[in-house]
Amino acid sequence: MRIRFSEVFTPNPDGSFTPNSPVRIGGVTLEPGGIFSPGVPFSGVDLSRYAWHDLDVDLEADGTVVIKAVLEN
Repeated sequence: MRIRFSEVFTPNPDGSFTPNSPVRIGGVTLEPGGIFSPGVPFSGVDLSRYAWHDLDVDLEADGTVVIKAVLEN
């Protein structure tokens, strides 16, 4: 399923991002309230580099968003 980065993550005033629901990438889950900053890899990926790209995701029954790929816009 293709969705926008902004549907999964909320930008914070300091440039960091917070997930709107549990997010899994590469087997690692980041829960809502967790924060990741530009330059800091999340499961080996600096997601901030793709902040306004679309994402290919699966949605699990418990609401977890599983990121499968970053898509070119």
